[in-house]
Amino acid sequence: MSFIAIINGRLIDPASKKIVEGGLLLKEGRIAACGQIDPSQANNVIDAEGGYIAPAIIDPTVFSVDLPAFIKGGIGRVALMPDQSPALDEAALIQRAKASGGEAVEVYPLAAGSRGLEGRELAEIGLMQRAGAKAVATGRQWIADSGLMYRLLDYAASLGLTVISHAEDGGLTKGCVATEGLMASRLGLRAAPAVAEAIVVARDLMLAEETGCKIHFAQLTTKKSFDLIRQAKEKGVKVTVGINPAYLLLSDRHTEDFRTFARLSPPLRGEDDRLASVEALRDGVIDMFCSAHDPRDAEDKRLPFIDAKPGMAGAETLLSASLELVHQGVIDLSRLVELLSVNAAQLLGCEGGGLSVGDEADIVIFDIDREWQLDSAKMAAKAGNSPFDGRMMRGKVTHTIKGGKILL
Repeated sequence: MSFIAIINGRLIDPASKKIVEGGLLLKEGRIAACGQIDPSQANNVIDAEGGYIAPAIIDPTVFSVDLPAFIKGGIGRVALMPDQSPALDEAALIQRAKASGGEAVEVYPLAAGSRGLEGRELAEIGLMQRAGAKAVATGRQWIADSGLMYRLLDYAASLGLTVISHAEDGGLTKGCVATEGLMASRLGLRAAPAVAEAIVVARDLMLAEETGCKIHFAQLTTKKSFDLIRQAKEKGVKVTVGINPAYLLLSDRHTEDFRTFARLSPPLRGEDDRLASVEALRDGVIDMFCSAHDPRDAEDKRLPFIDAKPGMAGAETLLSASLELVHQGVIDLSRLVELLSVNAAQLLGCEGGGLSVGDEADIVIFDIDREWQLDSAKMAAKAGNSPFDGRMMRGKVTHTIKGGKILL
């Protein structure tokens, strides 16, 4: 029988929202005791050395199954976007994707909302739900046809599924690689107005309210979008919002010198929208962090800016980047755990996100003050296309445990 004791740590307990000194006793993949434990029963003892102990991260938006990056980033569960090859629009594809994490990471495939993610006709969502899909998503694109989006939300509501929406009006963003503003003008880049996001948010919120469907926006990044979300939440619309910490820490000025690692989807915004994102985090409009993990190799990134593929390898820096917001005093550690684990577990209706006795032993231990410099060439990910390349980070994962098994 497997017993693991974690000692000399500081537990960030989501249930009490308190931080207490102590540890955990893990037995057969579950938490058997927490707080002041007796490690004498354990056949494996981990000394946290004063580090913080929290539920393993649950990442609600990834585009690639990348186990080494997930493990190094303290991620135990991920929601896989349907933008695969082929798109996840059939039950058999959902089943295959679900098995892709093995015992190291729980993969929750998201059902494509439309066949081939083409936005023309609904996919067989009910069959994919029975095959294991936890939610349905529009992928990297919006659904331009409002009638189809209405039917998707209505159908998903009848099945008890959340619809995950990508908020960019393709009519405005087609062919664009940046956000309109001084930086895009200086670089001579084709750019779209930031309002392209809020237009879709406004429409989808109205349709979600009409159908009663739960809707989650994978990533929102602009002040106008957050203002709409505030109003919708006050009205009782069932809406949640995700964001990659990159949009809280970086702005379009980081695309200077045509840095393709900083070409993201949606594109980095101006400083006013970045500050609005930070304010939305402070006041609770933003519900969860995501990595949007999308490793791109040299063939996709070592190109002129307009030809490079958007996306970043975000999994192994998700916690470290999020901790910058803690060090800045924007959020505290209890709120961090909600953003990285608790709320995503609620979104997906899955285990994880807790440190109570009986919970599955998905654990991350991290040193909040450890400083290190990110070198994209040395990342564990399939490719190291990080906009944080060369940045000094503060905070690092020291241990990742999934189902009672020590992975890092």
